Amino acid sequence: MKTRAELKNEAKDVLRGRWKDSVLMCLVPTLISIAIGLLVFFLLLLPTITFVQNNPDFVSGTTSYEGSSGSGGSGFFGGVIGALFSAGISWTFLDLLRGKRQEINPFSDAFRGFAGPVILGVICISLLTLVFVTLWSLLLIIPGIIKGYSYSQAYFVYYDGYEETGVRPGFLDSITRSRKLMNGYKGQLFLLDLSFIGWHILAMLTLGIGYLWLTPYITATKAAFYDNLPKTITA
Repeated sequence: MKTRAELKNEAKDVLRGRWKDSVLMCLVPTLISIAIGLLVFFLLLLPTITFVQNNPDFVSGTTSYEGSSGSGGSGFFGGVIGALFSAGISWTFLDLLRGKRQEINPFSDAFRGFAGPVILGVICISLLTLVFVTLWSLLLIIPGIIKGYSYSQAYFVYYDGYEETGVRPGFLDSITRSRKLMNGYKGQLFLLDLSFIGWHILAMLTLGIGYLWLTPYITATKAAFYDNLPKTITA
């Protein structure tokens, strides 16, 4: 496995000359996520306003009301949409790293995860991963984090399996293979994530605008990490 600096240099090489298209590719899901967030916010807010207007006792505290009942569902929906965008963008950078393509098509590549042959796999892997990580987190938060890193390569594994055979791999098989691939490498990916903390702080200081550049950089680096993982699994 290459060092963190070498993986980041691979990502920079891929992004060189492609920054504009990379930013545009990540801008599409960002705008859509904002739009979905605003829509969900207003869908939740309007019934609350109506309820308060019709129940003046609510203001004085004599009536109880759970206004966040829909927040869990909206967060879940947003997580699945985010996974679909993230998978497609990650696959694009993986193809660039491998020389399978030379250009980024910002708008079509952003929606690669929504394509008919792969959308079901991304959704099911996202749901299964959420269930498994949640169950492990019930024990302690640390096991949940560890398992999150174990399953982190499942979308790449699924993509490679489909590209190589033309047949959709099993969802559980993809998660299991990710877990096996990450044996001995979870700590390296964790340290790779930590190495971006300074960039995250700078991006937040720009009110999030900096993430338009940081997201492609991190995603390309994560694709380089997967591409450099030893693919031979020993029993």
